[in-house]
Amino acid sequence: MTDMQQLYLLVPLAPLAGAIIAGFFGRTIGRAGAHWVTIIGVFASLVASWFIYQDVDGGNPYNGTVYTWASSGDLNFEIGFLIDKLTVTMMLVVTFVSLMVHIYTIGYMAHDEDNWPADSLAGRNSYQRFFAYISLFTFSMLMLVMSNNFLQLFFGWEAVGLVSYLLIGFWATRPTAIYANLKAFLVNRVGDFGFLLGIGLIVAYCGTLNYTEVFALSQKLSGTSIELISGSPWMLVSVVCICLFIGAMGKSAQFPLHVWLPDSMEGPTPISALIHAATMVTAGIFMVARMSPLFELSDAALSFVIVIGAITAFFMALIAIVQTDIKRVVAYSTLSQLGYMTTALGASAYSAAMFHLATHAFFKAVLFLGAGSVIIAMHHEQDMRRMGGLRKYMPITYLTVLIGALANAGFPPFAGFFSKDSIIEAVHLSTTSGAGFVYPLLLAGIFVGSFYSFRLVFMTFHGKERFREAPPHGQAAQGHDDYGQHSHHGPVEPHESPWVVTVPLILLAIPSVIAGWAMVGPALFGNYFGGAIFIAPEHPAIARMAEEFHGAMGMVLHGLMAPPFWLALGGAASAWYLYIVRPDLPAVIKEKSGVLARILEKKYGFDEFNEWFFAGGARLLGRGLWKGGDQTLIDGLAVNGSAKLVGWVASIVRLFQSGYIYQYAFSMIIGVFVLLTLWMNRA
Repeated sequence: MTDMQQLYLLVPLAPLAGAIIAGFFGRTIGRAGAHWVTIIGVFASLVASWFIYQDVDGGNPYNGTVYTWASSGDLNFEIGFLIDKLTVTMMLVVTFVSLMVHIYTIGYMAHDEDNWPADSLAGRNSYQRFFAYISLFTFSMLMLVMSNNFLQLFFGWEAVGLVSYLLIGFWATRPTAIYANLKAFLVNRVGDFGFLLGIGLIVAYCGTLNYTEVFALSQKLSGTSIELISGSPWMLVSVVCICLFIGAMGKSAQFPLHVWLPDSMEGPTPISALIHAATMVTAGIFMVARMSPLFELSDAALSFVIVIGAITAFFMALIAIVQTDIKRVVAYSTLSQLGYMTTALGASAYSAAMFHLATHAFFKAVLFLGAGSVIIAMHHEQDMRRMGGLRKYMPITYLTVLIGALANAGFPPFAGFFSKDSIIEAVHLSTTSGAGFVYPLLLAGIFVGSFYSFRLVFMTFHGKERFREAPPHGQAAQGHDDYGQHSHHGPVEPHESPWVVTVPLILLAIPSVIAGWAMVGPALFGNYFGGAIFIAPEHPAIARMAEEFHGAMGMVLHGLMAPPFWLALGGAASAWYLYIVRPDLPAVIKEKSGVLARILEKKYGFDEFNEWFFAGGARLLGRGLWKGGDQTLIDGLAVNGSAKLVGWVASIVRLFQSGYIYQYAFSMIIGVFVLLTLWMNRA
């Protein structure tokens, strides 16, 4: 094994080792031992990823098998790595954000024992267990992005889902957390069923799980038709891609499988940053980009992708403008930004999607961790209506959150501007069916995205200090629990968070400013990803954009005159007017909006529909099986019915078992008479 291959193994195994030590020996090594061993493991993974990046950048990609788990005929089940520019970009993003989250967690979870009942066994080592979980999550995500075959991809895919279940429901004494992690797990199972069907079709028709071998047979998939409904043939590659994308819809929370992500805010804030910024929710985006040689052969799949992405981008952004929980605002922002990435995939602008994935990882982690810093300062209050005026108390948090909001809104020259504008331009130039419907939605989403971003900033850090006031009648802080996690008593005196919280914020805010400048040219137009991404000649959006690109500064200058900038400026100005100049107006607008406001507050009724149709339908089916099947058929007919039948037969037979000789003689005579009658009739 070469030195580089040893480094490849170190990247996922270092976080795994940290997770095992912190998880199984947490009581022995203590709290400090748990956070140091996991931080060192993730740091080693980040350093190794950087050296691997340098090696790949020097023209040394790698694709090989590490271990053959099993063989069945010609089909091999293997563990292997595909290390190219697409992989190493994800490795760097995942390990860097994970390292920042690990450091931040030291401060955020310092008093986690207060969130558990005094007699709770789970609360005694919760700190060590939490670090074990987030380190295990990092291992799972790295196995996913480094895989060179569908078996390992599916392992990582399911592993991040499992660990996210453990993390979202980490505070297990809270019923809302248990409900949220079950919801996330079940919704993801719906998407994963489609994902597994796609992999199964690939194995059935290609006879291999290896990426490169499947891509080499892509023309076979393109030339094969199957009939899902008799008389309606479909291209096999379209069915495969749509099934794979259904998996991405679950993992990356695309409409209508988006409902789990906002509720997952019930987990501790570091998890919100880890799951919703750079890791789990971007797994679907990465997977589609990796599968570009397949998706490029199916216009139907690309149209499906671009429309789903646009619906998610715009309609989820609208929900963010009525949320009052600071973490839920950022959660719906994540849904919207994932929608932008998905539309880029549908427009065959895979590099733009990955570019936005990377920039979004930084500024969204800033927003989530900044929200967590505010929550710490507010004694675990999350309702923005109980905040205001925090700027002078928390200058570092304020500045970093402002940078995150500017990047999220797409203001030049912040990182989000370069990636988001690239996506909008790619959709504008796209030849994918549905792009004409998608483009106006994305432009409208710019205005809404800027509005909710600055609404968060103004309600939290500007205006009147509302945290010393008693909540108005009928207004309660969101997310209370029985053990004080999201509640406070007495006056709140906010303060800046400790360095373990503010340093990760600063380190993540820096790339939120400069990453766009450094990455836009190479990532989009410099063949940065090389052969890792394939774009068919009939999808020329990125190529046409390259003809008009004149450097990062030229893009900024052009952006100042383009519609997205003015829409973003309009959104920020509207938020300033409504929440700083006329803070009385939002309530009036909400009252005048009537049913529209209620639709947004109800999140379009998806939760109610799922509760009524799926959960209610399952309960109705279960009740019917219980009443009709268990009680009536099994207990009533099979068990009790057979017992009654035996009892009835026995009661009849008992009449002839009296013990009197004359009754037995009479029975014999009757019997002989019956037999003779039957015999005479036959004769």
